[in-house]
Amino acid sequence: MKRFMSVFILLIAFVLHSNAQTTWQIDQTHSNLDFSVRYMMLSNVRGSYGDFDAVLVQHNDDFSGSEIEVTVNAASINTQNEDRDDHLRSDDFFNAENHPEIKFISREFQKTGEDTYRVIGDLTIRDVTREVEIKTELLGIVDDPRGFQRVAFEGTTTVNRDDFGVQWNRVLEAGGFMVGQDVTISISAQFINES
Repeated sequence: MKRFMSVFILLIAFVLHSNAQTTWQIDQTHSNLDFSVRYMMLSNVRGSYGDFDAVLVQHNDDFSGSEIEVTVNAASINTQNEDRDDHLRSDDFFNAENHPEIKFISREFQKTGEDTYRVIGDLTIRDVTREVEIKTELLGIVDDPRGFQRVAFEGTTTVNRDDFGVQWNRVLEAGGFMVGQDVTISISAQFINES
C-alpha cells in the first residue's frame, strides 16, 4: 500500500509539473516592433508601432511548445513623417479607423537550434488572416534588480502586403511601383514574469 501511495504521489507531481506554465507579459518600454518597405524602387522606408501588447505562455523549460499572442494598435504607426503616417492609417493602407487592431496568434513554437525557434501562426490585418513564419532567437533570461525574471526574443518575417488587402500603389514613369510589396517585420521583445 505504501508503495502504491508513493507511485501515486509521484504520478500526481509529474502531471502537475507537466501542466505547469509560466505567463510572461511584454515590457513595452524595452521592446520594439519595426518594419521596412522599399520606396521608389530605391531605398527602404522604416517605421515602427508605438502601442502593442504581447503575452507569452511557456509550457516547457526550453520554450518549445510555447504560445504567443500579439495585439498591435494600427493607428500607432510611426514613420517620422506625419503626412505619410496619416496616409498609412487611411483606407488606402491599414484603415485603422475600421480595423484598429493587427493581431498575431501562434499555432506552433518549434525549437530549431540551441537558441533558435520557428514560430508559425496567424497574422490578421484588415480582417484578413494569413499564416506567417517568424524566425526567432532567444537572447537570454535574467533576474532584474526587483527579483523578477526577464526573457528576451528577437524575430523577423517578411510578408506580402497585397495578401492582406494593403494594395495602394502608383506606377512610376521609369517603371516599377512607388511602394514595394514585401514588408519586413522585426520584433525585439522583452518579457517579464512578475508572479
